[in-house]
Amino acid sequence: MKNRKAYSIVLFTATALTPHLALAQDADTPEAQEAKAEDQTGLGDIVVTATRREARLQDVPVAVTAITGDALASADVSTVRTLTQVVPGFVGSRNMGVFQPVVRGVGSTGISIGDEPNIATYVDGVYQPESAANWIDLVEVERVEVLRGPQGTTFGRNATGGLINVITPDPSFNFRGKATARLGRMRNDAGDYDARFYVTGPLSDSVAADFAGLYRKNEGYITDLIRGGGLGDQRVIDLRSKVLFRASDALDIILTGEYFDQKGTTNSPQPLDGNTAGRRFAGVILPTDAWQASLTKEPTLDLKRYSAALHTRLDLGSVALDTTTGYMLLRWDQDTDSDASNIELGNFLAEFNVESISQEIKLNSADPGPFQWLVGGYFYQFGGNAFLQPWTAASPDLPLSGPTVEPELEGRSFAGFAEGTYELLSGLFLTIGARYTTETRNFTQQINGNVVVDDAEKTFNKFNYKLGVRYEFTDRTSVYATYSTAFKSGVFNMAAASATPVAPENIKAAEFGIKSDPLDWLRTNLSVYYYDYKDLQLQSKDAIGPSYILQNAANAEIYGGELEVFVRPVADLTLRSAVAYTHARYQDFPNAQGFFPRADGGNNVVTFDASGNVMTRAPKWSGNFGIDWGSDIGDGRIIFAGNLAWSSKVYYDFANIFSQPSYTLTNASVSWMPENERFKIGLWVTNLTNEKVLQTIRPGALGTDGFYEQPRKVGLSAEVRF
Repeated sequence: MKNRKAYSIVLFTATALTPHLALAQDADTPEAQEAKAEDQTGLGDIVVTATRREARLQDVPVAVTAITGDALASADVSTVRTLTQVVPGFVGSRNMGVFQPVVRGVGSTGISIGDEPNIATYVDGVYQPESAANWIDLVEVERVEVLRGPQGTTFGRNATGGLINVITPDPSFNFRGKATARLGRMRNDAGDYDARFYVTGPLSDSVAADFAGLYRKNEGYITDLIRGGGLGDQRVIDLRSKVLFRASDALDIILTGEYFDQKGTTNSPQPLDGNTAGRRFAGVILPTDAWQASLTKEPTLDLKRYSAALHTRLDLGSVALDTTTGYMLLRWDQDTDSDASNIELGNFLAEFNVESISQEIKLNSADPGPFQWLVGGYFYQFGGNAFLQPWTAASPDLPLSGPTVEPELEGRSFAGFAEGTYELLSGLFLTIGARYTTETRNFTQQINGNVVVDDAEKTFNKFNYKLGVRYEFTDRTSVYATYSTAFKSGVFNMAAASATPVAPENIKAAEFGIKSDPLDWLRTNLSVYYYDYKDLQLQSKDAIGPSYILQNAANAEIYGGELEVFVRPVADLTLRSAVAYTHARYQDFPNAQGFFPRADGGNNVVTFDASGNVMTRAPKWSGNFGIDWGSDIGDGRIIFAGNLAWSSKVYYDFANIFSQPSYTLTNASVSWMPENERFKIGLWVTNLTNEKVLQTIRPGALGTDGFYEQPRKVGLSAEVRF
């Protein structure tokens, strides 16, 4: 009984990074359950795929944070953006509907079609190219791995600063399922609703399937000072299914389909400290506190994503062959007030259509031995178009006017890669990896119906490599050192009339790490790094309107480190903590776009030298702490989980004028489940102290605006497993 209940801690709770055990048998079998239960007196092994092969986390010479699905749910991390709260050195920033993750100070700010984030996102091995499409809800997740540092060889594509790797469970031949519901409230008595369902089971002796569904909705918690009521509402529907065909003991074929639909007014900005050009005119109404908006009209932000994937896994004995095909179709519309005031001075209307396909083939060694290797090839192609209206007016007496911009972009990329690890001596491993990429991009631009760029084309070729060494002092402690490179190809700015793309950005990275489990109940992982980062691709607001410019900053220097500590002294208590230090500075950046506040509202736009300034979205210090405690009470079990995330000041402009002050976000929950563990009920709270935390700050000529994280939410939850 005690063993079984100890396992329930990991299964149902934990902000702690609980172990994902490497079991060859199905996770639902009695043998698997028994193995898990026996391991709960210590931390156990976490299995990750950070090197494109399954391996123990402690044996991987990469800085990785791996988080199970139950741990994510307990910490109230429901999307990849909110990984900020559990991953050191990670910032889940956004610009309107665009997800812009940052790891160790490296992150993209682009919103153009084809301007993919340099923190790559993968779901079940499929590259997710468009930042607007990466609002990935974590419906039913086995685990999420966040890799810190360049991954330019095995993952390759646009993994300049790291990547997010989401792994969902494959269908099971044992029937099981669960349903969860959450009901919450926040300011303005706005409701927050979340319903999720997952079921899996066999369709025949050789076919199994699953289905995951999500309905999530929050009402308007942002006070609309003009029309009354609320803004910031959002409704999400996410439907996802997998079908597993076990053709033989050696061949698995998995087909995945997903439909994602999002509607809302989350693009409801408010001027920071009242800084808007609308302040120059009579009748302006300005917000006086967080979570207020005064806009000319209600904004809209709607997105639909259709995606499919086909995976095959073939066991050829001493080697294994894996193929992954991915497809995505994205439709994205937004209409946003550009001056963040009720005075009609600027508006940005945008419609995007993007289609992409990718194909990867990977052959890797399958037998144990001193030499482990993989080789592979990768193909990616995208095409898309947009309709943009970045309109402005000099005064409210004049109608909005400006160009109608209709870009078309497409591109294709081919890459070959290989990596091998050889055990030179007992416990001493040498790793060498390489990747060659050739990528071609095309760009056509129409402005006001006239073709101003006619099929401009540019090809980028790059060789990247990785060298690494790892030494096992004992079976519980190892050290590693790596030197690696990565790049992101040049891109065209879809809002401009230039036939010349920005140059590729390149990074060279050195890293040293220690991974140690000195005791069964204690795990400590330390990593330190140094980056030489060149030709950064940076985006900022246009000097004369609500559109954007894209430019190369010269260089940047980044160094720092992270320390993660996991403690499980007894079966009922799990603790985790992490701290990250990041020193990130621009070097040789003489032509930075600077925004300096005007006394009457808005900003003067000045080109200045930002060399030596702190990089945007790179807090010097950040960290998190989590606790998971459970205790038997009568015929059931009570469980408490808490998560605290903190950060020092975060700058959002090159001049280091506009920033989010240091902050702390706290989530907590208490729940109870009966002895049979078939259901669970609980109370939860997020942003317990009602912290005012900006997701982003956007300086421009018309003002400086931003979007806040959601205020405090309190609610009830219920879960049923079958």
